[in-house]
Amino acid sequence: MFLFLSKLLPLFFYPLGLSCLCLGIAVITFWRRPRFAAGAVALALTILLLASNTFLARALVGSLEQQFLPATAIPQAEAIVVLGGCTRSQLSPRPWVEVSEGGDRLLYGAKLYREGQAPWIILAGGRVEWRHPGAAESLDMAELIEPMGVPSSAILQDPLSLNTRENAVNVKQILDDKQLQGPILLVTSASHMPRAMAIFRHLDIDAIATPTDFLVADLGQRPGIMASLLEMVPNVEALEMTTRASKEYLGWCIYRLRGWL
Repeated sequence: MFLFLSKLLPLFFYPLGLSCLCLGIAVITFWRRPRFAAGAVALALTILLLASNTFLARALVGSLEQQFLPATAIPQAEAIVVLGGCTRSQLSPRPWVEVSEGGDRLLYGAKLYREGQAPWIILAGGRVEWRHPGAAESLDMAELIEPMGVPSSAILQDPLSLNTRENAVNVKQILDDKQLQGPILLVTSASHMPRAMAIFRHLDIDAIATPTDFLVADLGQRPGIMASLLEMVPNVEALEMTTRASKEYLGWCIYRLRGWL
């Protein structure tokens, strides 16, 4: 039940869900309390306009991504841990397992292994069957990463975890079973890294942040007038970025309340 509620309830705190909730309230109260309904509609519109603003979206995501920047020199480690949330199972009409928006995690994990940063690579991630049917994500990741130059003999899997907390718990068990005592390189999306690092450190796992999948890049110069004008117009990409940042901040609060951080 906790898993279901953890997926359902946050939807009403994300910009789109919160806006829909306000509009629903407006519909219910329109006839008896028109002013209240108008206020709910105005609030819904304000949330959508702010959440789909590129400047605000970049600021929110950047506040997460800037907390753990890539190191200039990555140290040797006992294992590379790649967190799930980056593949789609081979379901018709897909001809093969496909990468999702977080697919950079898998690409970067394979790169670190090929560069000799660690002798093991741990793929952590199950799959919520009623939400995303298919094989456990660790299996899908393994199928994709082997053609990238990572041999099956170097791959360890956690096919059961369904959230970041379970990722960390199961990875710790794998490390203990293999008697791997040194540091690990933790690979996940840059915006997800602050919460992931807090969870792994809370379990006394010596993790080194190796983030990837950055959404906000330093262009080295201010955007031109035309680009700035376009960025003021609401767009879906900015809404998705704001939602991702909201998910991380809300997840941090929930995990803190549960004592997982």
